[in-house]
Amino acid sequence: MRFELFIAARYLRAKRRQAVIGIITGISVAGVAAGVMSLIIALAITNGMQRDLQDRLLSSTAHVDLMRIASDGISDWQTLLARLKQQPHVTAAAPGLYGQVLVSRGAKSGGALIKGVIPADERTVSGLLQQVNQGSAAALEKQGPIAVPPIVIGKDLAETIGAAVGDTVLVTSPQGGLTPIGIVPKYQRYSVVGIFHSGFYQYDSSYTFMRLADAQRLFSEPDLISVISFKVDDLYKANEIGRQIEAAAGQGFQTTNWMEQNRELFRALKLEQIVTFIVLGLIVCVAALNILIALTMMVMEKTKDIAVLMSFGVRADQIRRIFLFQGLLISVLGTAIGLVLGYGLSVFGGHYRFPLDASVYSIDHLPFAPSITDGLLVSAVSLGVSLLATLYPSTSAARVLPAEALRYE
Repeated sequence: MRFELFIAARYLRAKRRQAVIGIITGISVAGVAAGVMSLIIALAITNGMQRDLQDRLLSSTAHVDLMRIASDGISDWQTLLARLKQQPHVTAAAPGLYGQVLVSRGAKSGGALIKGVIPADERTVSGLLQQVNQGSAAALEKQGPIAVPPIVIGKDLAETIGAAVGDTVLVTSPQGGLTPIGIVPKYQRYSVVGIFHSGFYQYDSSYTFMRLADAQRLFSEPDLISVISFKVDDLYKANEIGRQIEAAAGQGFQTTNWMEQNRELFRALKLEQIVTFIVLGLIVCVAALNILIALTMMVMEKTKDIAVLMSFGVRADQIRRIFLFQGLLISVLGTAIGLVLGYGLSVFGGHYRFPLDASVYSIDHLPFAPSITDGLLVSAVSLGVSLLATLYPSTSAARVLPAEALRYE
C-alpha cells in the first residue's frame, strides 16, 4: 500500500476523541450512497418508461402511414398497395379505414376509434390483434355479410361500457344519411368477439377493430380506405423511407411515421431524465460538502501530526495526496454502496411489478431498466464532485508550516 493511502486509511478510523469527525465521515458516506442510489433508481425508471412506451408503440402501430392529403380517402387501393409492397425497405403493408364513433351498451357509452382491417394483413404491421386475451379475433376472418357483425375492443373501453365477450354493443357513426330533418347519425349493432389488452392506455381505452367491409358500410365509404400502414426494415430510418414511399405513391399523398407521431412524448421523457439527473445530483453535492467539512476538521485536528510528518521529510505534495486519498476513499465507499443498493432495488422493482394508473401514466406498471452506462456516468459524477471537495482541505494541509505548528509543543 502506498504511504499516502496508508496514512489516509488510518486517519479515517477516528479515535474516541475524534468521534465528531467519524460521525461526519459516516454521514458523508451515507450521503454519497443515497445520492448515487437515487440517481440509479430514477434513471432506471425513466429508461424503463421510454423503453416500454417505445416497445408498446412499435408493437401496436405501424412504422409509416400513407394517407391522401385530401380527406376523400384512397380509391383503387388494391393496386396501390400491391405496388408499394415492392418498395425497398418495406417488409409489410396493410390497408385500414379509420373513423370516430360512439360505442354504447345500455346507458354506458364511450368514444372510440374504429379501424376497419383485413386481419391477415393487419397482423403483419400491428400486434394489437395478437394481444386478444379474452375471446378471439378469428371472427374477423369470416367473409360475407353477418347479421350481427363482429368487433374487437380494448380492455379499458370494455370496462367503461361494461361489455364482455358475447355482448352486443351499439356503434354510432356521425357520418349518417341526409334526411328532411338534417343529417341523422348512422348506427349498427355489433357482437363483441374479443377484448385485447396491450397495457397501453391510449389503445386499450379507445381502439376497436372490425372487418374492413363492415367499416366501409358503417361509414358509407364503398371500397375506400383512409390509410395504408407499413412496416420497414429499419425503424430509425422511418422518416427517410416514408419520403420514398410518398414519392412512389405519387401526387396527393403524404406520410407520417412513428417518430413524428410521438416526438413530443419522447422529448418530454428525455427532458424528464435530464431534470431528474440534475435535481438528484444535488444530493451528491450536499454529500460533497460533508466531505469538505469532514476533511477540513481533520486537517485542523491533525495539524501537529502533519507538522511531525513534514519534519521527517514528507513532502507537501505527499501531504496533499493523503487528504485527496481520504476524500477518494469516502467517495468510493459511498458510490459502491449506492450502486449496489440502486441496482438491487431496480432489479427488485422490475421483478415485482408495481401497478400504476394507466389512465395517468399510459402504462399499467412501473418499469425499471437499469443501464450500465448510467452507472458509469453516475459514478464518474460522484467521484468527480467528491474529489473537487477535497481540493481546499488538501491544499490547506500542504501549506502547514512545521515550525509554526510545533512552536509551543
